[in-house]
Amino acid sequence: MLLRLFFAFFILVHGLIHAMGFAKAFGYGEKLPLSRSISKPAGAVWLLTMFFFVVAAVLVVFQVSWWWAIGLLAAVVSQMLLFTAWKDARFGTIANIIVLLGTILAFGAWSFERQYQKDVKAGLATTANSQLERIQETDLQPLPLPVQNYLRKAGVLGKPKVRYFILEFEGEIRGNDNAPWMPFTCEQFNFLEHPTRLFFMNARMKGMPVAGYHHFIDRKAVMDIRLFSLFKVQSAEGPEMDTSETVTFFNDMCCMAPATLIDPRIQWLQTDSSRILAAFSNKGVTVSAWLHFNEQGDLVNFISNDRYATQEDGTMKKFPWLTPMSDFRTTPDGYRLPHFGEAVYRYTEGDYPYGKFRLKKVAYR
Repeated sequence: MLLRLFFAFFILVHGLIHAMGFAKAFGYGEKLPLSRSISKPAGAVWLLTMFFFVVAAVLVVFQVSWWWAIGLLAAVVSQMLLFTAWKDARFGTIANIIVLLGTILAFGAWSFERQYQKDVKAGLATTANSQLERIQETDLQPLPLPVQNYLRKAGVLGKPKVRYFILEFEGEIRGNDNAPWMPFTCEQFNFLEHPTRLFFMNARMKGMPVAGYHHFIDRKAVMDIRLFSLFKVQSAEGPEMDTSETVTFFNDMCCMAPATLIDPRIQWLQTDSSRILAAFSNKGVTVSAWLHFNEQGDLVNFISNDRYATQEDGTMKKFPWLTPMSDFRTTPDGYRLPHFGEAVYRYTEGDYPYGKFRLKKVAYR
């Protein structure tokens, strides 16, 4: 936040200095430190360049993602003007280089997130004509009794059936036991008819911005993590990722969108008083998990043996994957959901929690 404001202030000051060129051209600054004369047309360009910088600074303050386009234009035109007054204004090149570096980083962030936005738009297009249907008691009858109780307590009866849902989280994530926790925020879209999970994350690693995009579309999953949204630091795809993201998609359904558990692609395989074994199938990929309920009927854990973890040598191996949940609250829309959860791998030497998630927003369509 402070760095962004400081950068905006830097752009603003650099831009306002260009007013001297305008003043020199129109005779308002006889004592200005500009030895070379400037024509009135050129003076107008100096003023226009100042305007570009001021607009760029305002866009940076309000976090408008495409500010880089105005900033790039301002820096390029500014540098052209500096060449015409090089003796007096050459040190402005340093400021333009700083602004250009900022625009490169901003362009990287804008371009990387743009693919996520395009995928979201494509997913929304597939649900445009969906009819509104509400969940009735008859929808719950085929389900095991603990799942029926869970859905009733979660408040899904009488609510619309879910076509897609949107989640926003904040939390911490890490790569291994020795790595520091990285704070992050994320936005996520899940589409049900054609299982799709679009997860976009912004994190900080040692003070540097890291962006990550996990997309699971048409059974295929890709993970792409980039430093400054430009340089890939981790990526993965292939059959193991496809299976792992299918598990994650099913986890989202169970934990964050209980109304989706009436889906016919779910099979209820085994049950006892406090847990249920369920399987979810999508285009030839089937995964399963144990759903654990507490005495109050809340879903407090999801444990699957079908998710892969990346090993130090880059290979992927299956380990039990858990998402213990707590802090149950009722949302403004009347759904009872956990507002805190963890992502945990159960290795032979013990449990390894690598993600902490705090729910900030949920919306269903």
